[in-house]
Amino acid sequence: MRALLVVNPQATTTTPAGRDVLAHALASDVKLEIVQTSYRGHAADAASQAAADGFDLVIAHGGDGTVNEVVNGVLRGGPRPDGPMVGVVPGGSANVFAGALGIPRDPVEATHVLLQSIEHGTRRRIGLGQVFADVLDGDGRWFTFNAGMGLDADVVAGVEHKRAKGHHASPALYLSVALKAYAQNLRKPQHFTVEIPDEPPFDDVGMVFVSNTDPWTYFGDKAIRLNPSTSFDGGLGLSALKTLRVPTAGRFVAQVLATGNPKSGKLVRRDDVGYVRVKCEEPANLQVDGDFLGTTTAVEFRAVPDALTVAV
Repeated sequence: MRALLVVNPQATTTTPAGRDVLAHALASDVKLEIVQTSYRGHAADAASQAAADGFDLVIAHGGDGTVNEVVNGVLRGGPRPDGPMVGVVPGGSANVFAGALGIPRDPVEATHVLLQSIEHGTRRRIGLGQVFADVLDGDGRWFTFNAGMGLDADVVAGVEHKRAKGHHASPALYLSVALKAYAQNLRKPQHFTVEIPDEPPFDDVGMVFVSNTDPWTYFGDKAIRLNPSTSFDGGLGLSALKTLRVPTAGRFVAQVLATGNPKSGKLVRRDDVGYVRVKCEEPANLQVDGDFLGTTTAVEFRAVPDALTVAV
């Protein structure tokens, strides 16, 4: 088996020693090559080349951003039945995709799971989401666990800005940025129109969140759930709040933290939808898998079943 190990040395919990231990463990079972990323998009370029060169497995060692790039590289040009599997050894702060697949968040334990998958040939075919917008090229962008417009994308953009200034990613950083973004939204609310199959449009929505699986993130070790019935085996999940005013948003957050099954007359929640289309008059932030993509006024999120093979 030919395998490419893509390592993001800037990820939160990756270290040279951990990389070397991982490489040594893998080299006993596969013909291994290693790439250390040095620019944004490097992981996607390396994974795309590996797919073109006929590699059997591409392993992402980093955070969810590295995983997203690897997936987009492997699927550059579209899903192929003969394309490489994707393996994940977490090295970030949240590692949502790995957690949703049941892969341990500890890199040593995750390496053991990956080696067992290689030895026994265990794999899983999963569905993904794909987003199309004017800020992207014609092929769009794949996402593995979530995407959104509005408040959550504002938070992602704010955290990226803080990290660029040297701040360490942590639940405390996300919380402080979220509170600031929420206050800004109260001062200047955003207004979205949302379309899903077989229903009339939902107008004047305050926030749009689309998930490809559940949970969609973690607050420390706590799994955060919005669409418990959404999984890699079905369509997309939609959670859209009609207003972000304090009473509605407060009850929503309390329900998410307490039960993970929010319900409200102000909440549009659907599971297993084939697409979600979002429009707005003023440009709004867009994020996928915790990666800020820019601002746009129109987006389409599509469910793509059986898009990727993962080693689990």
